[in-house]
Amino acid sequence: MAAPGLPVSTLIRTKENAEVKKPSRDQYRLAKELEEARKAGTVPAEQDEEGHDINPHIPHYIAAAPWYIGTQGPTLKHQRQPDQKVYAPITDWYKKGVQTTAAATKYRKGACENCGAMTHKKKDCLERPRKIGAKYSGDAIAPDEHVQGSMEHDFEGKRDRWNGYDPSEYAQVVEEYSKVEEAKKHLKAEKLHTDDVDEFGQDGLKPADEAEEPKTGDEALLDDDGNEDKYADDMEMPGTKVDSKQRITVRNLRIREDTAKYLINLDLSSAHYDPKTRSMREDPSQGNVATKPPSSFQGDNVIRYSGETDRIAKSQLFAWDAYEKGVDLHLQADPTKAAMLRKQYEEKKDEFKQNIEKNILAKYGGEEYLEAPPKELLLAQSESFVQYSRRGDVIRGAEKAVIRSRYEEDVLINNHTAVWGSYWDAGNWGYKCCHNFVKMSYCTGMAGILAKRAKEPTPEPVAAEEEAPPGVAPSGKRKRQSKEESSSSSSSSDSDSDSSSGSSSDSEEEKDEGKMSKKKLKAALEAQELQRKEAERLLALDERKRPYNSMTESKKLTKEEIEAYQLKKVHHDDPMSNFMKK
Repeated sequence: MAAPGLPVSTLIRTKENAEVKKPSRDQYRLAKELEEARKAGTVPAEQDEEGHDINPHIPHYIAAAPWYIGTQGPTLKHQRQPDQKVYAPITDWYKKGVQTTAAATKYRKGACENCGAMTHKKKDCLERPRKIGAKYSGDAIAPDEHVQGSMEHDFEGKRDRWNGYDPSEYAQVVEEYSKVEEAKKHLKAEKLHTDDVDEFGQDGLKPADEAEEPKTGDEALLDDDGNEDKYADDMEMPGTKVDSKQRITVRNLRIREDTAKYLINLDLSSAHYDPKTRSMREDPSQGNVATKPPSSFQGDNVIRYSGETDRIAKSQLFAWDAYEKGVDLHLQADPTKAAMLRKQYEEKKDEFKQNIEKNILAKYGGEEYLEAPPKELLLAQSESFVQYSRRGDVIRGAEKAVIRSRYEEDVLINNHTAVWGSYWDAGNWGYKCCHNFVKMSYCTGMAGILAKRAKEPTPEPVAAEEEAPPGVAPSGKRKRQSKEESSSSSSSSDSDSDSSSGSSSDSEEEKDEGKMSKKKLKAALEAQELQRKEAERLLALDERKRPYNSMTESKKLTKEEIEAYQLKKVHHDDPMSNFMKK
């Protein structure tokens, strides 16, 4: 294992580190103990090459320097941002030419012996060798060149093609072209003057025998072609190519009235615009059809799918398919043959489809349903007239048919006179004719309704007893009072015995009722437990194997069942819920 922090070349050159052994277990343990001691603060922390302490809590992968840095000890220099190198501005460049501010008048020691400049020696002098150098003559001392300092540019400054260019040098080019234009205008004016003198004379009047009639129509247009000044402005317009002989102007740039492609939709997620080719292939107004004008730009790809492009593409696909099936056909080599074969193929294909439709109609029938009016007339207005009375009855005309669904309606089965779902009671749906809640059952009619009412328990007159007037005792109390009065008419001994026997019988009835309620509660608890186990079993099954529970009978819960549910209910907020027996 190579020592960390040293490059491979250093390890190869160093013989003593050529064979670096893996640290032993004791050395690894000591290194770990030293690291823990530094973290605890009992041992001083490591220091870098500048004498700064290194935080011992910094992870090893951050504190360890890469091998290509070549560090000799602990350091964090590789984690710090290096010093930014200062480059010269992009506007600075080497000064060219000579200094024109001050010129020497006599020879200076150490200057060029030929021209007298201080910035170079005689062997580097570019001036013609003088017969008598400036060192001996002291005349015509050349000015010194600019002293070029150390200038270091960045990536962009080194590659700036216009850096060091003097814009004043271009003034000579502009002046040269302006002189050429002035000379052209002067020659043209002289030519026009000589032509006028030859045609009209020196006084500018044309002889009467040579007078011409005014030109109209095509003659005037042809005469205007010779006047180049009239169309000088149009010819100088950028982006146009004018042919004066054919009077054709070719526009290869857009005019100011046109809207640029990239200004139609300013959304960043709209169609992409390529500035190099000035193309926008997709529709920039896609997805915004409501506000899109009919004559707006729809993308460059519209041209690819317009005209006969679709037909040519289908012909090419037909040629490829035919070639794969063994037909010697090529669209570009023999387009006439390809067009004729495709025409025959389309005709046979349409004929084959029509034969299939005729065979299906002949076998299954239903041709009369295909002869329907067009779709434009199916939902349009009709001439049918219907007159209704005040009660809503139809007096004249045919009543409008009731709109029905695709499902069967008013289908009565099993002797029922009402459909399923026409009766609802206590959360259950049933038949209105017999008040039966079992679907697909046989109708029992009014007998079933009476039998169901007879089975229903009569409610106890609790409300009547509570609503009795304050001066009148309830019926149950009146019966007990009559019994007490009859018993009081007998002897005192008999009354004592009767009262004791009556109290004992009441207590026995209460005990029997308590035992019965306990038995019912116990049975309800067992049923609740069985229901819980059954629910757990069904939840453990696969969803595809679970049985249906739509035919279960729903009934009103008793007091014992409600009490059993409350006893079995687990409150998750209860801190003792974990100690309950499940």
